[in-house]
Amino acid sequence: MTLCFNRPTRQVPDARARWPQSADEAEEILMEPTKQTIVLVDDDRNILTSVQMTLEAEGFTVHTYTDGESALHGLMSRAADLAVLDIKMPRMDGMELLQRLRARSQLPVIFLSSKEVDQLMGLRLGADDYITKPFSQRLLLERIRALLRRNELTRNEAVGANPAGNMVRGNLSLDETRHQCLWHGRDIQLTVTEFLLVKALATRPGLVKSRDQLIDAAYGENIYVDDRTIDSHIKRVRKKFRQVDEDFNQIETLYGIGYRYKEE
Repeated sequence: MTLCFNRPTRQVPDARARWPQSADEAEEILMEPTKQTIVLVDDDRNILTSVQMTLEAEGFTVHTYTDGESALHGLMSRAADLAVLDIKMPRMDGMELLQRLRARSQLPVIFLSSKEVDQLMGLRLGADDYITKPFSQRLLLERIRALLRRNELTRNEAVGANPAGNMVRGNLSLDETRHQCLWHGRDIQLTVTEFLLVKALATRPGLVKSRDQLIDAAYGENIYVDDRTIDSHIKRVRKKFRQVDEDFNQIETLYGIGYRYKEE
């Protein structure tokens, strides 16, 4: 069975719900954006209920699950735009669920955790962001919106890219239209955050990017992210490249300063 992670950005509404009275109205209906769907997974039903109410009040469609196994089955049958995962859950914890997701999809994921070690492990496994428990629902809402904007921005930039949609730097090729990264012609599966980090570094080879600059590039401005989050993402990016090329060393660390993509 195929996992249905990313829903289309537009779809034709049910004609029974609203029948257009003119050609102009029909066009308006076709252009209406599809509601974005959030998958929320936590074994604490109080958290599920309160967060679901907050997100639905902001116009999101929300699917909730109390364990990772049910969430995985749900994602097999219903598309989603983003997932918020707790770590400690019965039947399948958030770590295993994330690993299974990342084996099939680059669906944007935010982790909920109270332990620093779990936060770092989640980032290493491919989470895009994390929220520390206990958390402010306003903060979670802003993180969700920021991650969705980044994902949408990547798609929109791809539409306006050159006909090939590619950025080529030596053996590196980034195809924004397909969200595809190639190294020596071999596919590297990157999350949204990882893709944006590689793009930010490769855009100006030889130029040092501070962690703050990389945070802005990957998360947007005015979003607080710990420096160690960037370090974890870079470590995972390097690991992915070295799975296809053990000699990969294009991303250099300048201790106390930041990172840069080597000139070729």
